[in-house]
Amino acid sequence: MTPSSHVSLSYRDAGVDIDAGDALVEAIKPFCKRTMREGVMGSIGGFGGLFEISKKYKEPVLVSGTDGVGTKLKLAFQLNRHDTVGIDLVAMSVNDILVQGAEPLFFLDYFACGKLDVPTATDVIKGVAKGCELAGCALIGGETAEMPSMYPAGEYDLAGFAVGAVEKSKIIDGSKIVPGDVVLGLASSGIHSNGYSLVRKILEVAKPNLDADFHGRKLADVLMEPTRIYVKPLLALMEYMEVKGMVHITGGGLVENVPRVLQKNLTAILDHQCWNMPPLFTWLQQHGGIANAEMHRVFNCGIGMIVIVSQENADAAFAQLVAAGETVSRIGQIRERSGNEPQTIVI
Repeated sequence: MTPSSHVSLSYRDAGVDIDAGDALVEAIKPFCKRTMREGVMGSIGGFGGLFEISKKYKEPVLVSGTDGVGTKLKLAFQLNRHDTVGIDLVAMSVNDILVQGAEPLFFLDYFACGKLDVPTATDVIKGVAKGCELAGCALIGGETAEMPSMYPAGEYDLAGFAVGAVEKSKIIDGSKIVPGDVVLGLASSGIHSNGYSLVRKILEVAKPNLDADFHGRKLADVLMEPTRIYVKPLLALMEYMEVKGMVHITGGGLVENVPRVLQKNLTAILDHQCWNMPPLFTWLQQHGGIANAEMHRVFNCGIGMIVIVSQENADAAFAQLVAAGETVSRIGQIRERSGNEPQTIVI
């Protein structure tokens, strides 16, 4: 494995194209270099990526996260669109470690295929580099594995791994959340990277023209919109005030993710009338005949990240996030839990 150079190609007798691997290295080098930041050590092509933690941390705690893009890749294969799934890949991991208060420092990716197609792989890894730029983290390593007969022609697998750091005293774990705290919702850019197994089933039944206009854009473009990366605005917010809890809305939707940051005696009450559900979710619900409860369990329904702050900080947090370019809604409140009721209730 050679990090940053993204090559793991050998065995000419197995049909592996070493020249293609060399071409890929040269194609992606400029994009990897754009992600470099303070702390990166070593040079491209080593056996491991090196990173020095900043001395601004007195008691640094490392936070790591790994994820993939899920079956959204199937739609990417169908549409032959590979330039944004790398952004999805980065977003899924950096948003996850962000909610614990961590600043993403570096990222590694894994791209596996049966036979390397340089333009496709370049598009994917360029997307990874773009995601790292948006998150402010360095792409310091990666692996491109060519494994004949493992994958159907034209398909690949994609996984990623992010590492961040947080001051030990500033870890966000939800333990400070109390009744009366305010729940702010940050708008998603679309479906993000969860629920695509259901999305693809709906598409199979509805059989829409994916090139048709959908509220001013092609339906295919709306479906493939990459996951929003919330890192920079939320890191700035954490410097400005106490953030008691954050929730990245991924698999499990609204109702299964929020309880992950709540003590057992608390419930979050979310009012669905307090934010606008994007037209794509309405379209999916109608064509799939999906009940509201199932929508809230599978999809983000327009809310990609939740931020929980005190009542006294709510207005200031709202204003700062809007100024940073986020679309923010005051979507609910925390209260005492009654009996064994769910810890997230959407009314």
